[in-house]
Amino acid sequence: MTDAASTQGPARRRSFFDQFELDTRLLGMIGAFAVLALTFHFVTEGRFLTPRNVFNLTIQTVSVALMATGMVFVIVLRHIDLSVGSLLATCSAMMAMTQTVVTPEWLGLGLNHPATAPIAITVGILTGAAIGAFHGWLVGYLGIPAFIVTLGGLLVWRNVAWYLTRGQTIGPLDENFQLFGGINGTLGETWSWVAAGLAVAGALWALWNSRRNKMRHDFPVKPLWAEAVIAAVIAVAIVGFVWLLNSYEIPQARLERMFEARGAVMPEGYTEGYGLPISVVLLVLVAIVMTVVAQRTRLGRYIFAAGGNPEAAQLAGIDTRMLTVRVFALMGVLCAISAVVASSRLTFHSNDIGTLDELRVIAAAVIGGTALSGGIGTIYGAILGALIMQSLQSGMAMVGVDAPLQNIVVGAVLVLAVLIDIIYRRRTGDRT
Repeated sequence: MTDAASTQGPARRRSFFDQFELDTRLLGMIGAFAVLALTFHFVTEGRFLTPRNVFNLTIQTVSVALMATGMVFVIVLRHIDLSVGSLLATCSAMMAMTQTVVTPEWLGLGLNHPATAPIAITVGILTGAAIGAFHGWLVGYLGIPAFIVTLGGLLVWRNVAWYLTRGQTIGPLDENFQLFGGINGTLGETWSWVAAGLAVAGALWALWNSRRNKMRHDFPVKPLWAEAVIAAVIAVAIVGFVWLLNSYEIPQARLERMFEARGAVMPEGYTEGYGLPISVVLLVLVAIVMTVVAQRTRLGRYIFAAGGNPEAAQLAGIDTRMLTVRVFALMGVLCAISAVVASSRLTFHSNDIGTLDELRVIAAAVIGGTALSGGIGTIYGAILGALIMQSLQSGMAMVGVDAPLQNIVVGAVLVLAVLIDIIYRRRTGDRT
C-alpha cells in the first residue's frame, strides 16, 4: 500500500516572488503608473518628474482622491453616486458665503479672524452630511435607485450652488482656509522631514504588528528577509517623495515677501523648499481613517458583507437601510472636505468647481480595483487610481493634447480598466 504522503509528492516550493505575498492587482497599478510617468517624462523632455510638476500633481490629485475613498464604500454597497461634483460645489458655495457674508456681517468677525475658517468648514461638513444622508434615505428607505437619486442630485445641487452665490465668483477666501489648498499651505522642509520620519515609523510598526498578529493566530507569515525588503521599499518611497517635494524651491520674490511680513530681512543666498502640502497630509489622514473603518470596525464589515451578499446580510440582522444612509452621509462629508481643498487651492469659489468630478471619482475607484458588482474595493487602490487619472490628464496637457482628446483617452482607459478587472476575476475565480 502506497503511503499517502508519498502520493502527494514533495510540497511545492514557493517562488521568490510568491514569498512576498503581494497583491498582484496593486502591483499592476503601480507598474502602470510607473510606465505612464516614465513615458510622459521622456516625451516632455524631462519635465514631468521634476519637483515642481510632482508638487502640482499631488495637490491636483487630492480633491478627487478624497472623494474616491468614499466612493469605494458606495460602490462596494452596490450603489453609485453621480452627484459628488455638484455636492462639492454646494458645500464650497456654503463655505464661501459663510466666510464672506455670515461671519463678517452676521457675527461681526473679520475675513481672516481665527474662528472664520473653522466655522466655514463646520458649515460645509454639516451641509455635505445632511445632503448625503438625504440621498441615502431616498435610496435606503424609499427604494429609489441610487442612479436616479444621485442623477437628480447632479442637476439639483449644481444649481443650488449657483443660486447661493447668484452666479458670482466668491473670493478671496480666508487666509487660514487657504492653507488647505497646497501652494499656500505647506509644512516646510523641516516639518516635512519630521512627517516623513513619523510615516516611516508608522509603516514599520504596521508591518510588525501585522506579522505579530498572524503569528499569534498561527497564520503563515513571510520570511523575515521578505518583510525587510518590503519595509525598505516603503521607507525609500516615503523619503524619496518628501525629498522631491523639498527640492521644489520657493521663488525668491515670494521668500522676500514672507520675510517682510515677519519684519525681517532675507539673508543673501537664502533658499527654502515648499515641502509637504497640508492637503496631502489631510489625504493621508483620511486614507488611514477610512482604511481602519473598512478593516477594523463593525461599519466596515457590514458594508462589505452587505455588498457581497445583500440577502445574507439582511438575514444576519444587518439594517441595510440605515447602512445606506450612513454610507451616503459619509460620502457627503468627504465631498465637503474635498470642497475645502478644491476651493482653497483656487483661493475662491467658482460656479464650475467640481464639474465632471463625479466621473473622475468613479473612474478612480474602478481603476483602483473596486468591483462594480459590489463587495470588493480598497482605499489605497482608489487613491492610486486617482493619481493615475490625474497623471494621465496632466501628462497629456503638458504634451499639448487637446481637451476633447484628453476626455476620449480617459474614457477609453476607464472601459479598459473594467475589462481588465473582469478578465482578472475570471482567471482567479473571483466572481464576487
